[in-house]
Amino acid sequence: MPVLALLDPRTTRRLLAVLAFRAALAALAALFAAGCAGSAFTGSSRGRILAVGAENEYANVISQIGGRYVQAVAVESNPNTDPHSFEASPSVAEEVSSARLVVQNGVGYDSFMNKIESASSSSSRRVIDVQTLLGLPDSTPNPHLWYKPTTMPVLAAALVADLSAIEPQHAAYFRANAQSFDRSLAPWYAAIKHFRDSYPGTPVATTEPVGDYMLEAAGTRNLTPFTLQADIMNGVDPAPQSVTLENSLFAGHRVKAFVYNEQVTDSLTASFLDQAKNYRVPVVGVYETMPTPGYSYQSWMLAEVQALERAVADRVSTEKL
Repeated sequence: MPVLALLDPRTTRRLLAVLAFRAALAALAALFAAGCAGSAFTGSSRGRILAVGAENEYANVISQIGGRYVQAVAVESNPNTDPHSFEASPSVAEEVSSARLVVQNGVGYDSFMNKIESASSSSSRRVIDVQTLLGLPDSTPNPHLWYKPTTMPVLAAALVADLSAIEPQHAAYFRANAQSFDRSLAPWYAAIKHFRDSYPGTPVATTEPVGDYMLEAAGTRNLTPFTLQADIMNGVDPAPQSVTLENSLFAGHRVKAFVYNEQVTDSLTASFLDQAKNYRVPVVGVYETMPTPGYSYQSWMLAEVQALERAVADRVSTEKL
């Protein structure tokens, strides 16, 4: 684990938040070890496998693959809060301690999960780290892996393997659900292809790299410097010249859409939003946790591409889904 001085400010804040209640987690882990937690938390709920997704988009995919044999719960699920400042609680630790399966993003995005897992180690708990699953290095600059169109099919296959190992008698059921899940991504893929073919090289601006993987798949040109995106993501004051460049994208009508992270906002990002509106640049809101209720992972991703196309084709903003 890198020392605090080497971490970006938001990761540091999350790590400090976890360390602040580490004693509570250790005490909770001791209770489990001593068998004092009772029989309510045994890795299953009414005969179902208890699984935890660090973010609700992962919990949603778990539930689609596991179906009636899995109870999936999410640690982060509020689309109106900043995931980077998330503070885990003893109740979260209890859920993770009881889970037979955990899915987390990795790339430093949800490192609080590693602390919780260490405080309540279990030889029977399976952990899928999506970064590791995709073979990505720790230096991967964009941690928002769920916007990458190839991520969830790989996760679905891993879920089949792990759930089948936990309950082999239901392996065929899990495989069938994964096949259905893969097919259900077709409308999203078709929408991406349609946009890429219809509006190749569309220039866009962003606040941070939340939707960058999807924007890349759609063939857009993100004119916002990645240094600015990374600074905003990491809570660092951007260089003045980067801010000037971003504002010039709106004033010079150089972009067709402004892709705005609805969950991580401050005075700077709000000023960019005002500039976009002043110069009539359509806004597309993106999220780090799946908007609920009413969305599955697939419908959420499809809605984002459709919002992007409305912005470019019809100059219509979709600030919130």
